[in-house]
Amino acid sequence: MSMPVIAMPCNPITMAQAVTDLLESIALEETALSHILNAEGEKIQKVLAQEPADFCRIVEVNESVVNMVSAVSNLELILKDKLEFVANNLYYPAQEES
Repeated sequence: MSMPVIAMPCNPITMAQAVTDLLESIALEETALSHILNAEGEKIQKVLAQEPADFCRIVEVNESVVNMVSAVSNLELILKDKLEFVANNLYYPAQEES
């Protein structure tokens, strides 16, 4: 498998566009994580709705969900750091007083 190639845009990207792209990427990742958490909730609901209840299956699914929630929590910390990096490194040009 070869390395992906990222083409350079014809026009340089402005600072405002770069910040917008970073914030949009964070929002899209947050949306994806929320879908994952929702699917994990549905997984729990499905196993609990099965009759008769299989204790071993419930424990197995619970462990799976715990692992996924832990992974999502780690990704949330990374996204928080990414957002803080963007916020702490924004350039605010001096405003002229009117």
